[in-house]
Amino acid sequence: MNRFQVITIFNQKYPSSLKVIPDPPLVLYLHGDSTLLSYSPNLSVVGTRHPSVNALSIMKNLLIPLFQYKLVITSGMAIGIDGFAHQLALQHQSPTIAVLGGGFDHIYPKEHQSLYQQISKENLIISEYPPNQPPQKYHFPERNRIISGLSFGTLVIEAKKRSGTLITVDQALEQGKEVFAVPGSILAETSSGCNQLIQDGAKLVLSSNDILEECIIHHPNQLKI
Repeated sequence: MNRFQVITIFNQKYPSSLKVIPDPPLVLYLHGDSTLLSYSPNLSVVGTRHPSVNALSIMKNLLIPLFQYKLVITSGMAIGIDGFAHQLALQHQSPTIAVLGGGFDHIYPKEHQSLYQQISKENLIISEYPPNQPPQKYHFPERNRIISGLSFGTLVIEAKKRSGTLITVDQALEQGKEVFAVPGSILAETSSGCNQLIQDGAKLVLSSNDILEECIIHHPNQLKI
């Protein structure tokens, strides 16, 4: 892997939003357009690796109207909701950042090698791990703090009650970030996590305006039209 950059927490390019989170990464490896680190606002999109057809339709309904404002969509390039969020952003020429759980020489999942190439070409891939570091199971909860840390809020599309997605939510809450959740049927296990989040105080999302309202509060002068 070539053409990557390395920045430390003392570098001017290092995102200020990460400096203030608990346990900020001391080093970031960057592949792609590093100017995206200074873009605002940034929304993280997370959810199940096995989304329903309904969830994918909901994502289009919520995210496409937001793309005109050039929100940076940040996620973890995993199978499912993550990958679809990146793909939607690419299709609509909207900026996107993928945060990996391993080094650039070990693209995971392998099914997303093409997606990796597409994102790194004009957008940005981030990892706190050196390029030769294979992904480990414990890396993924660690990288989740970066996903939420870069963002003003985290949008949960579809998740079970014991989903790993909720680790990102916990970290977002610890960082003082907004949490948005899409409601679903009480009979659907894949919606049980989102429904619980709403019951616990997450913002219920029925349209893109619910996200945009909070975005304006946090970034009143930075929306790009």
